[in-house]
Amino acid sequence: MAASRLAERFRASMVLSGVGDALGFNNGSFEFDFSGDSIHQAVKRMGGVAKLEVCDCRVSDDTIMHIATAKALVTDEKDFDQMMRNFAHEYKNCMRQMSGRSPGLTCQSSCSQLRPGRVGGYKIPFNPRGGGCGAAMRAMCIGLLYWRPSDLEDLIAISVESGRMTHHHPTGFLGSLASALFTAYAIQGKNVVDWGRGLLETVPKAMKYVSESDHAAKENAGKESYFVEHWIDYLKERDLLEGTKAIFPRKYGVEERDEFYKRVSFSGWGGASGHDAPLIAYDAILGSETWLDVCERGVFHGGDNDSTGCIAGAWWGAMHGLDNVPDSHYKLLEFKDVLEKLSRKLLEASEKRNADSTSNADSTSNADSTSNADSTSGAVNTA
Repeated sequence: MAASRLAERFRASMVLSGVGDALGFNNGSFEFDFSGDSIHQAVKRMGGVAKLEVCDCRVSDDTIMHIATAKALVTDEKDFDQMMRNFAHEYKNCMRQMSGRSPGLTCQSSCSQLRPGRVGGYKIPFNPRGGGCGAAMRAMCIGLLYWRPSDLEDLIAISVESGRMTHHHPTGFLGSLASALFTAYAIQGKNVVDWGRGLLETVPKAMKYVSESDHAAKENAGKESYFVEHWIDYLKERDLLEGTKAIFPRKYGVEERDEFYKRVSFSGWGGASGHDAPLIAYDAILGSETWLDVCERGVFHGGDNDSTGCIAGAWWGAMHGLDNVPDSHYKLLEFKDVLEKLSRKLLEASEKRNADSTSNADSTSNADSTSNADSTSGAVNTA
């Protein structure tokens, strides 16, 4: 992949995550509208999706916390505990920017428990009610840094640990895993129809990581079933457990999507939980041919649409860059410069990781070759 194109896809992933958030949030008026039809009618009155301007729309807590995640990722910290404490610091610090952005109660409460100045201060207790979407909505950029298949182990550890800093329940932190993993798949160019199966194959690895950790392993054991069962049911419904093409209902308009999103949700608010926010975003990506389609399906629906929009936007950008995205959607986006700068830093950090990994592999190979040569030399001399 050309370096310039990769940079553009990193940039678009960060920027369109903010666009999806801002459009869905609409200064709070869309996020808390439970009627997709009402939202679509409002969009029509504004001139239609293609003519929307985000200059009048603030981003919500989703983008503020996504920025915090990215800032923690680009510190180049090698010590794991300190890296996690950097996440805790950024999450705690970003709560100061939440006025008028509708932060979730679980995020606020959990951030107040974080102690980034202490060893292990990023850990909070298991939370039986920690299954919301707050971890999923901010984890996409993890998949930018750790996008290569060889990075999977790190992607799992970082998405799980950063996720359970606020949402310490598998339904919550596995949503973080899904958002990060699908971003990595998007950069890899993995066929979209294979993403769901890839997630199901990765969840056991994530839960194995948790079971082998020294933090709430017993409390988390077996609690992933709700997340997994909903994803299995969804993939069956779209004929993607084994199929190669997503099957949608013949009639799948605004009302039908709203009903479906409610059905897969925890309590009737589609996209508000860790399992269904990435699921709805994935459903939108599967059914879209253009960015405007993504907005129609993944942003403008009755439910937690800024979160699904933020996630879907990141994935679409990682796949397609800013191709055919109206300028008015992103040119005046709040925090656009910050998101673009972080995209460059994430790419630099990703390239550095790859270079370091290659260098280490070469060193190991050279050491092995030298060792083998010495062994051979010794054998010859002995003979």
